[in-house]
This record gives sequence, structure tokens and C-alpha cells, in this order.
Amino acid sequence: MFRFIRSTLSPGAYHGTGKKPPFFEGWYFKLVNSSATERFAVIPGVFVASDSKQSQAFVQFFDGARGEVMVFTYPLNAFAYKPYRLDFSIEYNRFTDRSIDLNLRNDHLSISGKIVFKEMVPWEVTLRSPGIMGWYAWAPFMQCYHGVVSLDHALEGKLQINDREIDFSNGRGYIEKDWGKAFPSAWVWLQSNHFSAPGTSLTASVAIIPWIRGSFPGFIIGLWHKNHLYRFATYTGAKMVRLDIGDNELLWIVEDKTHRLEIQARGSDKVGMLHAPSTQGMTRRIAETLDGEVHVRLFSNGKFVLEDHGKHAGMELVGDLKRLVEMWEAKK
Repeated sequence: MFRFIRSTLSPGAYHGTGKKPPFFEGWYFKLVNSSATERFAVIPGVFVASDSKQSQAFVQFFDGARGEVMVFTYPLNAFAYKPYRLDFSIEYNRFTDRSIDLNLRNDHLSISGKIVFKEMVPWEVTLRSPGIMGWYAWAPFMQCYHGVVSLDHALEGKLQINDREIDFSNGRGYIEKDWGKAFPSAWVWLQSNHFSAPGTSLTASVAIIPWIRGSFPGFIIGLWHKNHLYRFATYTGAKMVRLDIGDNELLWIVEDKTHRLEIQARGSDKVGMLHAPSTQGMTRRIAETLDGEVHVRLFSNGKFVLEDHGKHAGMELVGDLKRLVEMWEAKK
């Protein structure tokens, strides 16, 4: 029980100790240089399978500007971690909540360097609401858990990618993670912290959430603006007013008793195919772009608060989205 409580209150840390397979955990480090000409997602993680031969540690390197994904795989014992904190290594690569050190090599690609995170904006963790999942984080039977380590932060450092040296000084970063048995059957996810001025960041997702004997369309949205986090989520009592999902675009409106948030997002044809977990292994392939755009409008008690346009957005539209929308419409 102590380990469960301590682990729940440490969403950025590794949660796999003592878990029965299948179990996965993955972290997502988004790196964008100051001119936004270089956009990457570094995704380290582990998959623990019932068949130990299928277990692995991995680091995915997604070059968003080129739509290329390279996956580096390792034996599970290459993964080592410090309990109750975001601090782990996979072979010669180290990841913490303050920096990443990369030493990735295969026959085609060499990636090395250190990136430091500064002026981080964490999602608050409290006993009542331990992170972005709110009280759902305490439910011991969720299919998939989610955490946001930093909504927005500055970057310093360089990466050497083959013969290219990329300076990330004054760039922007974002960190989130997932863990559990498998990803949902369908979801929408988008994120941008490249609005008209630093200090605004959006992360948003809606998915089919298995729950006891059924499922429901659950959503979480966090909008950080002028040092305030506006939260809209199933657990806050917010409601979805509109949800239109096209082939590569989204119109999403949510509101609660005092606020209304309108989101319009459009993806890009430049996508990378990320590896994602199923109950059998890292067998799913997920199309993601780092070239999306998102437009937001926020109102408080009917008064205008914010209208802004975010670029270089991460965006995923995955699975049976028609069913996701139908479930929401049936619940209205």
C-alpha cells in the first residue's frame, strides 16, 4: 500500500515495480529549437511481456521536421531506475526531470548530446488530485494512466545527429508520459506550447476509457496561460459541448460552470509512425505529426480571456474515432 501511494504521488517516476505483465511505460520529451526548424520527440520506455522474449527497453527518436522515426531497442535489463522520481537510464542514455543525455547508435544513425530543461511548469500533484488524471489516478484498475511532467520549459544544450549539430539554446520543451497495460482503443491527443508568446501551453486528449463493466469517453485538457492552469476534465465536471473529428482536423468545445474553451486543430501530412503498446507487445503503429496547428479561444463567465494560434503541435487521431464520437453523443 505504501508503494502504491508513493508511486501515485510521483506520476513522473517509473511505476512498473511488482506489476504483472503485460505492462508498459513510456516518457515523451518534446524538443524544439529556438527557430522551430528542428522538432523532435524522444520517447524512451519499457514493455514487460508475459513471454519474456517479447520484453524490451526502447528509445524512439522522432524527427518531426522530416517525418522519420528511428527505434533503438535494448534488453529489458538495460533499463535501470531510481524509485519515486523521474530518473532512469537505458544503456548509455539517461533521462531525468531536469535533463536528458543521449548516446544512440545503429548502422545508420548516431545521436549524442545533452539537453537541460529550465523554468519548468509542472502539473501540480496533490493528495486529492495527483496530477493530470485527478482522482482517477487512485483507481488501481485503469487500462492506461497519464502524467504531465512539464507543460512548458526552456531548453539549453546541443545534439549531434550524424554530421549535424543542433543547438537547442532558447528552444522550448514539453514532457509527458503513459503507463499501464495498453493504450485505449481510440483517442485524440494534441499539444502545443508555441503560441504567439512564451507562457501559453495546451495539452488535450479524449479517449475511450474502459471502466469496470463498460467504457466511457473521458477527456483531459490543460491550458496554461499567464501563470494559471485552466483544467477541463471528466473529473472536474466539465462537459463536451461539441466534438467533430475529421480525417485530419478537429473541432472541440468544452465548458464548465465558469469557462468555455474552443479548440480547432489541423494535422499535417508529415507524420511519423511511432511504435505503441498493445497487450501483446509494441505492435501498434501510431501516426503522429509535430507540424499540427491549433487555435484556441477561452471565455470566463462569458467574457473573452484568450484567443491564440499554436504551431508545431503534436497531434494524433487514432482508432475508431466514429465510435468515440457516438459514445459522446449517446451520453449527452
